[in-house]
Amino acid sequence: MLLRSTIQLLRFHFSLFLMPVYWFALSQVKNKNWWHALLIFIILHLLVYPASNGYNSYMDKDESSIGGLKKPLQPTRQLFYVTVAFDLVALALSSLINVYFLIGIAAYILASRAYSYRGIRLKKYPIAGYLTVIIFQGAVTFFLVYHGSQMDHTIKAPWSAMLASSLLIGGFYPLTQVYQFEADLRDGVKTISWLLGYRGTFIFTAVLYSIALLVLLIYFSGRGEMKEFMALATCMIPILVYFFIWASKVWKDTRQANFENTMKMNLLASLCTNIGFIVVLLMNIE
Repeated sequence: MLLRSTIQLLRFHFSLFLMPVYWFALSQVKNKNWWHALLIFIILHLLVYPASNGYNSYMDKDESSIGGLKKPLQPTRQLFYVTVAFDLVALALSSLINVYFLIGIAAYILASRAYSYRGIRLKKYPIAGYLTVIIFQGAVTFFLVYHGSQMDHTIKAPWSAMLASSLLIGGFYPLTQVYQFEADLRDGVKTISWLLGYRGTFIFTAVLYSIALLVLLIYFSGRGEMKEFMALATCMIPILVYFFIWASKVWKDTRQANFENTMKMNLLASLCTNIGFIVVLLMNIE
């Protein structure tokens, strides 16, 4: 029987924050294999992402707030075994799609482990850890969904869409770290957000999101899909409004960069971006 701490630290709800890349990639697939698309959703959001969350918690043994959890429980050895089991099931299911998808999922799992594992611990390096996250959660995930959901399993994914995916993750990710500088430093972890500082994190996010929107504009306009871009941009307006309100508060008082405000930002951003890309998906269904 699974312990309460194991279920909590798998953080299934955190998959919501990573889901926009899936919907974006799926929306760009013309000849969809809906069975494979569903299978990929299960592999990523119910197996790979929770296993990554759980393994990170097993390594960190957090005592203060972490992404999606204000009061995390302490992990047990059971959590480690469950993450291994999840990864093995994910790999087995990935083999049902094809060998390239299997290799991609294996690479994602290995990168995730290298990020958290005490013997390597990429997360303690601000640049290396940051690049690992945005490349695999962004571009690599887009490619895997795009490739795996195509009837012909093409390997020619649109590079600009992959870049936009990494930029969206790259702008979002530092904000998830802005409230936990002290806890990270106690654990020997120097995050990209710590490197940038409170104000620098918000400026960095604003710049990256602006670049991401520009890349998306170029991508959609090149495909003659300005209606889709406008629908997506409209869905993102609440994100921008809350972001600038929160940034103004942090500018006056850095204590506003706390867990509660960060989670509000994360939830709003993920909901609006998910809705935006789902709308694009529905507009592209033939």
